[in-house]
Amino acid sequence: MQLLLLSNSSSPLGFLTHALPAIAEWAQPAAGTRVLFVPYAGVTRTWDAYETLVAEALQPAGLALDSLHRAQRPLEAIARATHIVVGGGNTFALVRELRRTGQLAAIAERVRSGGARYLGWSAGANLACPRLCTSNDMPIVDPLGFDTLGLVPFQINPHYTEAHPEGHRGETRQQRLREFALLNPGVPVLGLPEGTGVRVDAGSYTLLGDPQTPARWFTDADVPAILPMGPWKF
Repeated sequence: MQLLLLSNSSSPLGFLTHALPAIAEWAQPAAGTRVLFVPYAGVTRTWDAYETLVAEALQPAGLALDSLHRAQRPLEAIARATHIVVGGGNTFALVRELRRTGQLAAIAERVRSGGARYLGWSAGANLACPRLCTSNDMPIVDPLGFDTLGLVPFQINPHYTEAHPEGHRGETRQQRLREFALLNPGVPVLGLPEGTGVRVDAGSYTLLGDPQTPARWFTDADVPAILPMGPWKF
């Protein structure tokens, strides 16, 4: 499988601008490329508006896309896609729509078979995990189940931060993920700070991003390990 899982899409440089070199390397566009965009995580942003935003952002990488929400036969569109791009937003809304329509299983089959490369950021990165349980989102809808694509054997927490605002009495992000790791033994969590991601290339893993913002690796209730950018084995 060829996967690119990003923590975030927006940055001071613009929408997906910081990730364009990694996206171009992942995509390797050629004749016959069919990019299918999944906009269902958009809630306050309409799917039409999301399609336009992503289409404009990916043009510099040589990619033109069709949006899944416009397909008259969505399952056929998934079966023809060579690249599947899943945008961020609310993971619960994303999973509900994909599961309700039967598209979740179709995407999993298409990517696992090697028929399509997969790019996801934020909620789209969460979707590649075994379950949606390490999303940062509120469960604004019933996702009809917590299982997701299972393309990687670990969970991802996008937008990971060690920040703890003064006066905030709630749990930190690290505490919440340590809770998950404690109650879900054998299911590690990769905390991806802003501007980082993970590239999966036929079973090899590479952490991408600024070396000054390393990723975190949660395996139990202990303080997580710090992971430098670069090739990664676990």
